[in-house]
Amino acid sequence: MTINDWLIILGLITIFALALYAVILWRRVWRNQQRLAKQEQERNARLEGDIRILAQSLLSGQLPLIEGAIRIKVLLDNYSGQRRADVDLQVFETIYDATAHIPTHQAWTELPKAQRRLHERQMETLEAQHRSEVVQIARVLSSGVRPATPGAAGKDQTAE
Repeated sequence: MTINDWLIILGLITIFALALYAVILWRRVWRNQQRLAKQEQERNARLEGDIRILAQSLLSGQLPLIEGAIRIKVLLDNYSGQRRADVDLQVFETIYDATAHIPTHQAWTELPKAQRRLHERQMETLEAQHRSEVVQIARVLSSGVRPATPGAAGKDQTAE
């Protein structure tokens, strides 16, 4: 064999090795994409369940309207799955924006009473203005965030 034959064989072996390595890398990428898609699906299922629970708690009076609207809005912001088109969720954004400046937790307890009362009146006004819309949307969300699929009546929408 000549030197050219050895170089051709070496070149073919190199090409084969690189092709095999490329296939291995693509399989890793594909598996990673599958894993990420599964994690996102699971996350969306958890978020949808949490949104349902919050909506039901809001409807039953276990959760204050303003707090419920804010919590639902935050969960919806993190939910990336398919959504119902028949619901306008803008009211949650409105309530969230209108209360963003109000301190929470320890900062709330440290506020002077006069300031707390001022914020409470503002929240009562917001609640009075938006109660019916929030309750209406909570009724819809209590049955799920995703649109109902044909033939799925009575089935749990979180299971796919």
